[in-house]
Amino acid sequence: MVSRFEPLSPRIGARGTVNRRELMEPAFAEECLEALERYGVLVFPALGLTDEDQIVFSGRLGDVIPMGGKRADGSRDPIFKVSLDPQHNEAAEYLKGTIYWHIDGATEDIPARATMLSARRTSAAGGQTEFCNTYAAYDDLPESERPYYESLRIGHSLEAANRLTTPDPSDKELAVWRARGGVKEHPLVWRHRTGRKSLVLGATAGYVAGLSAADSRALLAKLEAHATRREIVYQHEWQVGDLVIWDNCGTMHRVIPYDASSGRMMHRTTLHGVEAIA
Repeated sequence: MVSRFEPLSPRIGARGTVNRRELMEPAFAEECLEALERYGVLVFPALGLTDEDQIVFSGRLGDVIPMGGKRADGSRDPIFKVSLDPQHNEAAEYLKGTIYWHIDGATEDIPARATMLSARRTSAAGGQTEFCNTYAAYDDLPESERPYYESLRIGHSLEAANRLTTPDPSDKELAVWRARGGVKEHPLVWRHRTGRKSLVLGATAGYVAGLSAADSRALLAKLEAHATRREIVYQHEWQVGDLVIWDNCGTMHRVIPYDASSGRMMHRTTLHGVEAIA
């Protein structure tokens, strides 16, 4: 079978060479999941999916987490509107922190499996999304140093992530952050059930267990620089109608800063995780 994916770079990302009709064929889901595992990020240019299309396609790849606004019956919409405008998203202030590298759900035992974004409006400047390959980041560690890194545990919290945008929080802000979850310690190296290994880093990483605060910061900065080298990063330049899917278990991502009043709008669906960080 001829692959319907073309690599975007040697080490991360592929473009799907399918149209909307082909994407929506039920049989395409398995091919898509295989490509997602291989490439980490899948780009489908100018598909122009409707919300209904996106929900149906997402459901074929996994179980969708309803993270959007509340409906009349009290349930949550499967579509989460990514916008810095508080009129469109009550979490707009929190989303300002997505300019930092992160893994969705890194403060949980089982992070999201994958995330899908559909571009509805773009910003005139900035707003690109970058992805780095955290499998490659592990593979590129010096072999002699891997046992040390595999022994480390990292403390992840929403507080650590929020302090990047609000370094001097008020008591009220601290209370809100901490009420949303404490610290979750994960191994630095995620041993996946496939046998592959990846690094678990990002904005939520607050400390390295057993190290001082200063040594933790230095090591985390070193590891993030290693994981985000240009040769294992793909930057997506959004056009209206683009659909991008990424493997949240083998990549980190961030958005390039953009004007909050730009009107940039992405519709997101997120798939339930299937594997604990271990």
